[in-house]
Amino acid sequence: MMQITEIDDPRLVKGLAHPLRIHILRVLENRVASPSEIADEIGAPLGNVSYHVRFLARVGLIELTSTKPRRGAVEHYYRAVGRVRVADKAWSQVPDVVKSGLISASLDQVGKAVGAAASGGGFDRRDAVVTRREMVLDEQGFSELAGELRELLDRSKEIERASAERLAASENGQVEAGVVMMLFEGGGIAATAQADGAGRRSRRGDAKR
Repeated sequence: MMQITEIDDPRLVKGLAHPLRIHILRVLENRVASPSEIADEIGAPLGNVSYHVRFLARVGLIELTSTKPRRGAVEHYYRAVGRVRVADKAWSQVPDVVKSGLISASLDQVGKAVGAAASGGGFDRRDAVVTRREMVLDEQGFSELAGELRELLDRSKEIERASAERLAASENGQVEAGVVMMLFEGGGIAATAQADGAGRRSRRGDAKR
């Protein structure tokens, strides 16, 4: 899908106008699902989900892929029409309330995916990676690290495409994998440093008395 570069792009405006649509788009970003499956996953009423699914299909953010008879009715399955990429310029224009909704939806999906992987033994692999690091950077360093993560994301897409080609010839060794990348300001270092400094000052004060 064409990259969204302006906040007034009607697809972005309409797609993000309701928080439930954000959750639906997150679900359909990586797989095909029906409204009932989406409703079960995000814990929302089926009627509401079906309404917003139809709306997202009308504005062109998702598409119908297939139908299947189920329990005397017809189940409709949808997928995202490519990945909607929001450029930095457009993101900077997004209202804070919408940003909060997007971030909350993303973190909710990440939490569910990581929880499911952990309960299913997904981190038992020897080459699984679970790491966290807090650091102190200047503005240039933060920007450089953000660029490196974007390049890694692009590289992961290349690896996925190459894997798909190999799997097309043989399904042996298929692995369902998940990657989470986050870079954010405020990792708790400043608060920890302040607490340590206060503790040291308090101890020095006690020694003087």
